[in-house]
Amino acid sequence: EQAIIDMFRHEWHLAGRPTPLQTIAIVDIEPSTQYMLPEFMLFRNLFARHGITALICDSSELEFREGRLYRDETPVDLVYNRLTDFGLQDAPQQALLAAYLASAVVVTPHPRCHALYADKRNLTLLTDPAALAEIGVDADSRRILLNGIARTVSVSDYDQDALWQQRKHLFFKPAKGYGGKAAYRGDKLTRRVFSEIVNGDYVAQDLVQPSERLLDVADHTVELKMDLRHFVYQ
Repeated sequence: EQAIIDMFRHEWHLAGRPTPLQTIAIVDIEPSTQYMLPEFMLFRNLFARHGITALICDSSELEFREGRLYRDETPVDLVYNRLTDFGLQDAPQQALLAAYLASAVVVTPHPRCHALYADKRNLTLLTDPAALAEIGVDADSRRILLNGIARTVSVSDYDQDALWQQRKHLFFKPAKGYGGKAAYRGDKLTRRVFSEIVNGDYVAQDLVQPSERLLDVADHTVELKMDLRHFVYQ
């Protein structure tokens, strides 16, 4: 728990705030209906135990006025951002976006963070040997990147007929997607879905089969997919 609290306070001080962190807003769209609401409540209680007031609120409840971000009459120091509108582009996020751009509130994670580390279009650069060499990435780092990341291309920059021919060996993902939503294995694609992909903002990755664990259950063996997730801060 202390490591989590320290992380949020570190984000606060990284933004140049000299005063103690007092108020956090945990922000999502209609949080009361979200599957992760129990987690939001756990975080609210965690913050409270460490002397930080925490609110769970919809982004449309936030107001930017007089140089501060407010929820009703409560000024917000930091937003724990649980939105999937990563660029804060949609209408309900405009007050939050304005406050973020004015440095009137600390947002974590913030739009620039997503653009640098999570937009899948970045993978097209990280798996392009010529581009990596051109920007001066050393040979050892290039080898690690090219061996460790599935080759990725931007659908809009690639020949559509070639993509269709190669589809059985590809996985298609929205560039700003999350949680596997609107992602497709190429061997399952219909022409209709493929046309939606080529007209959308998608990347195509070489298909990598998931790892599996084999478990002995009673008198037979069960195959289960294995998925490792890493939480990384700094």
